Amino acid sequence: MLSTLTADFRIIFERDPAARNWLEVVFCYPGLQVLIFHRFAHWLHALGLPLIPRLISAIARFLTGIEIHPGATIGKGVFIDHGMGVVIGETAIVGDYALIYQGVTLGGTGKQSGKRHPTLGENVVVGAGAKVLGNIQIGNNVRIGAGSVVLRDVPSDCTVVGVPGRIVHRSGVRVNPLEHGSLPDSEAAVIRALVDRLEGLEAQVQELQSQPAVKIPVLVGVGISCSESDRHSCSESNRQAVAQSCRLRDKLIEEFLDGSGI
Repeated sequence: MLSTLTADFRIIFERDPAARNWLEVVFCYPGLQVLIFHRFAHWLHALGLPLIPRLISAIARFLTGIEIHPGATIGKGVFIDHGMGVVIGETAIVGDYALIYQGVTLGGTGKQSGKRHPTLGENVVVGAGAKVLGNIQIGNNVRIGAGSVVLRDVPSDCTVVGVPGRIVHRSGVRVNPLEHGSLPDSEAAVIRALVDRLEGLEAQVQELQSQPAVKIPVLVGVGISCSESDRHSCSESNRQAVAQSCRLRDKLIEEFLDGSGI
């Protein structure tokens, strides 16, 4: 337990530029204080001692504003920054060197027994106000954006944003864990793509309305033929450029919808 508390203490200096000396960290950081309470309560809980572990947890919540059930398993080097309003459920598991900001809930989704809270891998960052609910697996090196709601498993090395949370892959990009605010806005990107599509369709309708009446195409077999002048009225290169732009926007929209509900 001593080595684990030492890792909890040292990680604060690595991840919080406001940490200036050890006295300030020991007496003024509720994230460290609640872990000291919790690790003792968790040890008593593992021994099967009734009431006292929950009483220690309640005292810790009163003093720090952070509620961690004695049954929760917290890895070493975990940093709960600020921490007010953080709730970690009984069967939750938090991996080593996780970074959790204020207002985070690692909770359940019902009254089922057994494992009902999430499992976080190593080096996971959970942004302020995020909710991770249910017996789900969050892989290593995952970043969960502030205010996100995660309801399904997330593979390693992904970023999750939105309500409900959607996976945004950041392959090949190394991100500072403290920069949890610099996240892509997938919803805004999809809305922008839809607006672009709508504007393009409106422009095409206006162009057709401004053109003089043209001959009605004549069906030939199972195909359609147009007059030579009609075929040359629109540039082939322009049509290809518009089609390529539409395909890119469709791909963006499909990726957004495929990530729905996690």
